[in-house]
Amino acid sequence: MKERLESIKARYEELTTLLMDPEIMSDFNKIKALSKEQSDLKEIVDKYKEYETAEEHLKEAKEVLNDPELREMAELEIEENTAKLEQLNHELEILLIPKDENDGKNIIMEIRGAAGGDEANIFAGDLLRMYTYYAEKQGWKIEIDHQVEGTSGGFSQVECTIKGENVYSKLKYESGAHRVQRVPVTETQGRVHTSTATVLVMPEVEDVDIEIKESDLKIDVYHSSGAGGQSVNTSNSAVRITHLPTNTVVTCQNERSQLKNKEKAMKILRVKLYDLMEQEKEKKLGSTRKSKIGTGDRSEKIRTYNYPQNRVTDHRIGFSVMSLDRVMDGELDPIIEALITEDLKRKLAGE
Repeated sequence: MKERLESIKARYEELTTLLMDPEIMSDFNKIKALSKEQSDLKEIVDKYKEYETAEEHLKEAKEVLNDPELREMAELEIEENTAKLEQLNHELEILLIPKDENDGKNIIMEIRGAAGGDEANIFAGDLLRMYTYYAEKQGWKIEIDHQVEGTSGGFSQVECTIKGENVYSKLKYESGAHRVQRVPVTETQGRVHTSTATVLVMPEVEDVDIEIKESDLKIDVYHSSGAGGQSVNTSNSAVRITHLPTNTVVTCQNERSQLKNKEKAMKILRVKLYDLMEQEKEKKLGSTRKSKIGTGDRSEKIRTYNYPQNRVTDHRIGFSVMSLDRVMDGELDPIIEALITEDLKRKLAGE
């Protein structure tokens, strides 16, 4: 690890020199790329400098240990810096774990009612509400791109964009099947029913990440519609785009302008095609996704929301909180932090 840290420190210092080079300073793209590289290394370098300082202090304390007048102070210094080095070593191990390049990105989230009919759609609406409250607490912005409302409330399908700082890093663990156990409003005998809704989280991608041929697209325009199919817009502003080679369909109707709906639909299509490519890549490499939290089988049951017991359980890490009411009001941090901690633990163990 020491060799790797020395190499990172040397590269950081080299970048500092390069960024002062007049030739590079005149090239905007090059200075942007080098500045980003240096910014990515800064936290590791700063932490390593702290480590080196603690190492030096420990060495100095050991050198005066035999001096009777300084012995007591030296012992305290040794104890303090030994503990500090252990903590810094652990922090550096975590910082050296390869970062997910998508962590800083915005996301497209798709929620669908699955098994359970009307109750599944109502639960899909509850999940959207939960993520909306969580996004607000994080200072993120959430925009509905497309929705198909359920006949008894909620949504059979809803897609939204969530924008803000490091959105994917926190919500990437939400993909999978979410199960609810509760007494539906329509249940006359008070029986607990089990229903499911699926959540799919995909990072936004730039135009350069994937190429889409115009000839591969079938584009339809129509009136936007609300619950029960009623028209909510008299112009043909809603846009449906079908990517013929993969039969991927994307719809956007929430903007008044057909052009804006088309732009949004293309953005979502790009995200979905990129996600398909990534899944195919995983299959070809033959890598197992089971040990990776947040990238497992999309149909995998990841979490249960048990209303009678006010309990939420994440099955991937065996973690439960007895505060379902607060979780549904957007207090997701305890669950997400537990998932992040377990993910880091598995990565440190080389899984």
